[in-house]
Amino acid sequence: MDKTMSLLAVLSDETRLELVRILLSHDLCAGAVARRLGISEAAVSQHIKVLRDAGLVTTEKRGRFAHHSVDRSVLISLARELVQMCEVERLPCDPAEEGCDRTGRCPSCRKDTIPCTGGCLRCVSCGKCRKGDF
Repeated sequence: MDKTMSLLAVLSDETRLELVRILLSHDLCAGAVARRLGISEAAVSQHIKVLRDAGLVTTEKRGRFAHHSVDRSVLISLARELVQMCEVERLPCDPAEEGCDRTGRCPSCRKDTIPCTGGCLRCVSCGKCRKGDF
């Protein structure tokens, strides 16, 4: 999960995400990417370093220039992991396991609750649930 978190953090930057999109279409040098993004070549180089350190981008020297490309296998693995997360079956809450009470407030932090699956209420603050009596 640490790899997933680091990849998501790296891709959460708007410029880096756009840079990845550009490099998915073309292997380019930092200067060409800079012109497409409208930022300095130095800024592109810093973003590429972050992407390369995360394993998302590879660099190949071609003559005087270094061309960068996306390692699609890393993106595919990340996408598969996200799809697997979406496929987890949602189960109703078990109030007995969640420490429910009938006060209408969370027993842990005493904050308000909102409706949840299975007739439970989930705390808006800490996320614990309790059996609702509507």
